[in-house]
Amino acid sequence: MTTNEFEGIRPYNEAEIPAAMQRIACSKEFPQLASYVFPDRPTEEVRQEMMRYKTVREFQLGVMYHANKQILRRSTTGFTHSGIERLLPKRNYLFVSNHRDIMLDASLMQNVLTDEGFDTCEITFGENLMRGQLVIDVGKSNKMFKVTRPGGSAREFYKESLLLSQYIRSTITEKHQSVWIAQRNGRTKDGTDRTDQGIIKMFGMSQTTDRVASLAELNIVPVAISYEWESCDVLKAIELYRRLQGPYTKQPGEDLNSILTGILQQKGRVHLEFCEPVTAKDLHALPGGTANEFHKQVAQLLDKRICSAYRLFPNNYIAHDLLFEDNAYRQMYTQEEKEAFVIRLHELESYKDSYELYKLRNIFLGIYANPVESKRLTQDDTKDI
Repeated sequence: MTTNEFEGIRPYNEAEIPAAMQRIACSKEFPQLASYVFPDRPTEEVRQEMMRYKTVREFQLGVMYHANKQILRRSTTGFTHSGIERLLPKRNYLFVSNHRDIMLDASLMQNVLTDEGFDTCEITFGENLMRGQLVIDVGKSNKMFKVTRPGGSAREFYKESLLLSQYIRSTITEKHQSVWIAQRNGRTKDGTDRTDQGIIKMFGMSQTTDRVASLAELNIVPVAISYEWESCDVLKAIELYRRLQGPYTKQPGEDLNSILTGILQQKGRVHLEFCEPVTAKDLHALPGGTANEFHKQVAQLLDKRICSAYRLFPNNYIAHDLLFEDNAYRQMYTQEEKEAFVIRLHELESYKDSYELYKLRNIFLGIYANPVESKRLTQDDTKDI
């Protein structure tokens, strides 16, 4: 593939950064953004510094790294990570992550990579989010590449999937850059992290001669990110409720509201884990069979590693006990922690005039309780998740 074939989806190259910095610095939103990221610095000072950036790395280290630090400082009570020792700094990986927050899952991982001496990775960015010049400039300057959600004909779906597959493989093997992608199309809304086997099929479309070698070449690393307070928990519960009532269409500005809520909402403790990389030996050990069976088995392998690595917090156990009306996990939380969760649960009452509160409550509890079930299943090798 030539770089021209990726023109419509790629991030900015270095030659495009200076002009992007000028546009960002001169945007009407810049003062507000600058005051959030650099609250102790004059806006004009930040503006002039940004306008001097010439490279992606300067922008990422000068702005995005500090933006993530501010998010962690203002909306979390602690951020931890583990498993980085499983990675080699000179190797390029395909990070396949569970997806709980539109922006933060990948963005926070970038800070971990930077702190640990790794290069940052390219990040998938849905075309539905890439709207407006400021968002495009910030995203593409931050190594984000556009992913189209194919619609219409099967031919169009195949064409877009093949292009994405080719771009990911080219980025890892030729550009020598790692890539982050969610394990499924869109965020996990109900707390059940599962890899779409169609994603695995897409990975292999760009090299079809040997399905094991094709995936092994990508150096797939499952990633699990866990939030003590689920990002956009109330918004997710409302969306799931509406979907139960019939076809669901997003309202204008809904994605932006989710992005801002995810950034500003208090998240408590957050943990990110790099799971054991998927090797050729792992893939050869799978039962195999048809292509669909193989893709399903690879997806299940990723699921087991992600769900096993997912860090459960007291809220997860509290929700499970409340949902099932028992005390099976009573030893996993304190009375104070339960009271804090119940206070959050009571916030749903403000929606009682629009929704059946009992159903909305159970959906909300399920968002927190389902990871408990997922981890339980990973601990039972006789179960197929």
